Amino acid sequence: MADYSKALEFYEKSLQIRKTALPANHPDLASSYNNIGLVYNKIGDYFKALEFCEKSLQIRKTAVPANHPDLAISYNNIGQVYKNMGDYSKALEFYEKSHKIYEKSLPSNHPHLASSYNNIGVVYNKMGDYSKALEFYEKYLEITKKALPANHPSLAGSHLRFATCYEKMGNYPEALRALQSALQIQQKSFQEDYPKALDYFNRCLAIDLKTLPESHPYFGIRYTNIGDVYGLMGDYEKALSFHQKALAIEENVKCNPLDCATTYINLDETYRKVKEYSRALTYFEKALEIRQQKLPKNHPDLAVLYYNMAKLYLATRKYSLAMKNVQQALEIAEEKLPSNHPHFIDYKETFEKIRKKL
Repeated sequence: MADYSKALEFYEKSLQIRKTALPANHPDLASSYNNIGLVYNKIGDYFKALEFCEKSLQIRKTAVPANHPDLAISYNNIGQVYKNMGDYSKALEFYEKSHKIYEKSLPSNHPHLASSYNNIGVVYNKMGDYSKALEFYEKYLEITKKALPANHPSLAGSHLRFATCYEKMGNYPEALRALQSALQIQQKSFQEDYPKALDYFNRCLAIDLKTLPESHPYFGIRYTNIGDVYGLMGDYEKALSFHQKALAIEENVKCNPLDCATTYINLDETYRKVKEYSRALTYFEKALEIRQQKLPKNHPDLAVLYYNMAKLYLATRKYSLAMKNVQQALEIAEEKLPSNHPHFIDYKETFEKIRKKL
């Protein structure tokens, strides 16, 4: 926290000096506003970040040409804030504005252009448009492969993003190939080496505790990661403890609502596994409310949630409600998933189980 507080203090002093010495539309003022906005983004105060990044953008619109890289940086930073807030359509809008400028003003192998492709890919992935996400991830990888050594961690991360998209699309052979590429670069895998995974996440947490305010949204992510590992190990008591810690952060700071929904899902699934069905249902309903508000009606993540609710209602013998939810999952799957996708198959099998109970 101390580092960011100091940075903010000095940037604000610099801004005050520049405001007294420079005209209101001077590019140096835009830089000051931008720097302050970036710090607020880092500490998780996204509304403040947006306020200062937008001030920077307004000056740059009048002070530099329409294809100037500084303008692209402003659009990119605003896109980043919207992404962190979970407003993916807005994030995409600003990322694309930034990207158009980079395409016109930078060489085709420039790192900023590569980052731009990656940012757009991440947003499409969040929106559930996995084909589009892959398209932009490919362009990112094409540039970074030429610019970085073959064993660079960024390349491993790129292959992992490919794997995630292919997995969500049900293309498991391609997902496996992408994972193998990532593992060749990393030379280590946490898969089923849970103590090593816990050690890694706890080290990340220790670093965050030294550098970030204790209510920072990143802690929600760290606690979720640790809770997930304990869940995979079958230690549901510890899993619940860490997911509750994540929730305490996410419910009390201005975080991405979809992160909060994911934590609700982690809690409801864990409670379902220990057969505490009423608690599980409470968290399912909270997760559903957020995802229905924030995601398209045909998003595959909604189908997963409906399916999980169907399993819960099946376990509690509420067969009519189970049928309603599994049908909603199937409707989305029929539109968005290939017929051989494992999720689609699971939904159909569960549908048959419920049908026989009615």
